[in-house]
Amino acid sequence: MPKNEDVKALSKKLLIDRRNGCLKTPEKTLTDADAYCEDYKKFMNTAKTEREVTAYAVEQAEKRGFVPFEPGRKYSPGDRVYVNNREKSAILAVVGENGCRDGIRIAASHIDSPRLDLKPHPLYEKDGLSLFKTHYYGGIKKYQWTTIPLSMHGRIVRKDGTRLTVNIGEKEGEPQFCVTDLLPHLADEQMKKTLGKGVEGENLNIVAGSRPIKAEEGDNLVKLNVMKLLNQKYGITEEDFVSADIEFVPAFKATDVGFDRSMIGAYGHDDRVCAYPALTAILNAKTPGRTAVTVLADREEIGSTGNTGLNSQFLRYFVADLAQSEGVRARQVLSRSKCLSADVTAALDPTYADVYEPNNSCYLNGGVGMAKYTGGRGKSGCSEATAELVAEIRSLFEKNDVLWQIGEMGRVDAGGGGTVALYIAGMNVDVLDIGVPVLSMHSPFELVSKLDIYMTYKGIKAFYEA
Repeated sequence: MPKNEDVKALSKKLLIDRRNGCLKTPEKTLTDADAYCEDYKKFMNTAKTEREVTAYAVEQAEKRGFVPFEPGRKYSPGDRVYVNNREKSAILAVVGENGCRDGIRIAASHIDSPRLDLKPHPLYEKDGLSLFKTHYYGGIKKYQWTTIPLSMHGRIVRKDGTRLTVNIGEKEGEPQFCVTDLLPHLADEQMKKTLGKGVEGENLNIVAGSRPIKAEEGDNLVKLNVMKLLNQKYGITEEDFVSADIEFVPAFKATDVGFDRSMIGAYGHDDRVCAYPALTAILNAKTPGRTAVTVLADREEIGSTGNTGLNSQFLRYFVADLAQSEGVRARQVLSRSKCLSADVTAALDPTYADVYEPNNSCYLNGGVGMAKYTGGRGKSGCSEATAELVAEIRSLFEKNDVLWQIGEMGRVDAGGGGTVALYIAGMNVDVLDIGVPVLSMHSPFELVSKLDIYMTYKGIKAFYEA
């Protein structure tokens, strides 16, 4: 029988240390994490939509010396460039000492989140109220979107081409909006329904007003009063909603959670909690060995479709132009490249532990979460990283004091999820999913650990500098 101290030494040598990451992290690192997350909270309150994140990223990039990328131009090590793709996705790059000849280092995240979009003809009046009709975007539990304060964000383009930015409900004193729900006294039939049917998508109607224009006669006077106010503020008519991207999102501010302030609650951690580390890592990057690229993509929540999502060609075109400027083929650059697909993963929730497999789950305060594969059930629709890439990243993280863990998205038959990894892997790039574990994912108010956010930043930065 080995002595007790021998067993402890053997365990330390051979077994994974599964203690709370805060117990393995120096106090200074925890302080650094808290400081980093103060700026993250400001970002979360500033940029709640893909347009706002893109505008924020471009503004911050230009302050750090990034300039618009020009295809055909020859770039030198240390040059900093960006691509603004239709104001809804972006690419930022720092040219490396060796350029892109030996491949590039990509961190790809998405900047869209579940929300309520306005329909083309949204405004109507019924029974003394004026309301907006919506079409929900992404995977939501519809009942979670009733009776919470909402703010209005987006872009309206008038038929003369004039562009108007809309943001109502975020500043102190501005009006906010909401979707109503049925009072429990009258909800017997509603509460007999399943959670998925208790609130129908067609009933996610947003209250817009209740006071009519004072007139002796006329129809839709409440609706008309709402349009009058919008016309006074933005100069629009009802027809202008046809050419508008208007989103309603929770008006909550990002806030510390817990007596110890160790967590942040906010709308849209998925996936701005990974986009922000990817953005700040490229902004803070020195001249790397290989060209470093941060991708902030749109449309991931609905399959990365469209010309601003990663199931398109905008990243491939950028790499092709970059390769051409250095006299190499894009396919050679891509086949030698590596990517961290930075997207959130599920954190084990002890209240709902039965849908998780504890030994293969990520936990709050466990550090940045790796996922060797995503997909659902039989790995359907997944991208799976090679053992060689996982070993390389795990070694890189450990050398740079990056706290990490690895897990799956719940039990095998419980469901699953996907990321942008499969689209980048489709370009013959080696890809590994990494990201921040989240509680209450896709809800209007998600929860993450400050330590995990900071470790995701450290991990991406180390990846760029390797």
